[in-house]
Amino acid sequence: MAERRRHQRRHHFVAIIWTVIAVLLILIGGFGWYCWHSINGAYNNVYDAQASNNAMAHDKPFSVLLLGIDTGAEGRIDRGNSDAMILMTINPKKQKAVMYSIPRDTMAQMIGTKKTNVQKINAAYNIGKSKMAMNTVSKLVNVPVDYYVTINMGGLEKMVNAVGGVDVISPLTFSYGGYNFTQGVSTHLDGQAALAFTRMRHQDPRGDYGRQERQQIVIQALMKKLGSKEGLAHAKDFMATLKGNVKTNLNLSEVLRLAKHMHDTANNTERDQLQGQTAWINLSSYQVASTPTLQQASDTLRKSLDLKPAKLDNLETKLNAKNTAFFAGETQIYNTEGTDTTHYTNNTY
Repeated sequence: MAERRRHQRRHHFVAIIWTVIAVLLILIGGFGWYCWHSINGAYNNVYDAQASNNAMAHDKPFSVLLLGIDTGAEGRIDRGNSDAMILMTINPKKQKAVMYSIPRDTMAQMIGTKKTNVQKINAAYNIGKSKMAMNTVSKLVNVPVDYYVTINMGGLEKMVNAVGGVDVISPLTFSYGGYNFTQGVSTHLDGQAALAFTRMRHQDPRGDYGRQERQQIVIQALMKKLGSKEGLAHAKDFMATLKGNVKTNLNLSEVLRLAKHMHDTANNTERDQLQGQTAWINLSSYQVASTPTLQQASDTLRKSLDLKPAKLDNLETKLNAKNTAFFAGETQIYNTEGTDTTHYTNNTY
């Protein structure tokens, strides 16, 4: 498990997504039912009613796909790719949750295109928004995906600015993006500084693991600020930042129920990650998950949803069966039989 944690990649947005959910609960509690209608009105800006789902009814197990989108910062205005993808399953009766991370470079069939299309899985959101991302993940591991939450990179900057900045203590000394941080010293961050603090990776001896810790530090500081009297005074400004930065098919009542389930499963959450092997497809580097690896992920997630195990039978397993030389370690070339036509370069994303 420790080895898998060291291999976790690009979780820039996951903690931010959960913060948005938790903060909504904090705001409602802080202001009372007097402000319910105001908060509900603001929430309508992020609620995707067309993709709503009733899967959370009657305390049945359900799943949520967390999507961190690489747009909304550094001047980017395109739709972006989902560089953080985590499928979370929650079983309310057993009070247990599973968080399964899917690396962005994982080879997958894009579900919803007219022509068979194999690409890196993070392209699904770019091609067909949340619907295609949900369907693609669902097909990959044979698990129903009920809900989604997306947030873009620009959201963090705006959220931090909306509350007047946050105070953090850096776990190491480094400079990044024109900002300097000193180990053990409390620093006040505005939105841009918060992005710099959470983005640096190469100078950190722990790589992504260290970066994730700094992301958590910022999120915890943001939650602390919002839970204070000073933070509550910024509630209206904070809610305004959600528009255009967060989208979900969870309605407000479901968000509140999800917050309760998160609390109930906090000490009983299994974390794992889909592991792949480096492959070259159409001159581009991918991660290809073996059929046993995909099957293990499917079994774990289906069990958490009280579903019986089912043998995987999708395009990925069919292609894997024809690439015996790749899985034997004889070559890094993986043959998709012409289903992949996209050439990724270093500047593609």
